[in-house]
Amino acid sequence: MIGRLNHVAIAVSDIEAATAVYRDTLGADVSAKEAQPDHGVSTVFINLPNTKIELLEPLGDDSPIAKFLEKNPSGGIHHVCYEVDDILAARDKLVADGARVLGSGEPKIGAHGKPVLFLHPKDFLGTLTELEQA
Repeated sequence: MIGRLNHVAIAVSDIEAATAVYRDTLGADVSAKEAQPDHGVSTVFINLPNTKIELLEPLGDDSPIAKFLEKNPSGGIHHVCYEVDDILAARDKLVADGARVLGSGEPKIGAHGKPVLFLHPKDFLGTLTELEQA
């Protein structure tokens, strides 16, 4: 069902400083910072030859990333994202198998302009998992 690893998301409290580490220290190709108000975050994507790193910074006090950073002040890996061919078929199979989809269970449009869903970390080895329709 799952395809390629689309990205690994890292929560950060200062996205400009984190971007500089990837761009200036590691020599990576980085995107511009972009606000994602529907998700309560700002994002920067680090483009790698085989995948991406997504830097996430809270956009407001009620951001899920703000809550994550309260528990993890230094930041850290927030979630992994896998591609799927058909997000509704993947959701339906996962739910039938007992997995929990976070939120309403309906896909939202993610940072890449494609439908995404998040799966409960307790169902996936303690890892928040995002599915993105390829």
